[in-house]
Amino acid sequence: MRILSANQLQENKVNDFFIEHWGSPEMVISSGIFDCTKLKGFAVVNEKEVIVGYITYVIGSNECEIISLDSIEEGKGIGSTLLQKVEQTAKEEGCNMIKLITTNDNLHALKFYQKRGYYLTELYRGAVVEARKLKPEIPDLGNDGIPVHDEILLTKLLD
Repeated sequence: MRILSANQLQENKVNDFFIEHWGSPEMVISSGIFDCTKLKGFAVVNEKEVIVGYITYVIGSNECEIISLDSIEEGKGIGSTLLQKVEQTAKEEGCNMIKLITTNDNLHALKFYQKRGYYLTELYRGAVVEARKLKPEIPDLGNDGIPVHDEILLTKLLD
């Protein structure tokens, strides 16, 4: 497996990845609407050059926001490797904090990030209900049949 920066990948390959895993390359969250094919990021590709993990992020005034993180092959350290790569990049860019938003049903992500030093910082009640008006393909029911309606902000201070 290799790590590539987003600009080393064909845009149509990235677009197809987001359509398959998110319904579209557009991410609608409280902090904005993002076209993930245009964002900075990193991918893990396997020996066949298939994307098996992808992370996107934006950097602004001393902080980094992770917009998406996907690991297609769980338990192999792909997500952790990508997260570490973005955290290191954020430090190099002078960021002192990294943040991300996930949904209330994503218990796997909540566990993943908290084990890596992230704190639950804010709850945005009804944020997904509002996002669904702009991106109707966001499902009403999420993981384990949990209704998806809120967003949760997680943050981590960088050394």
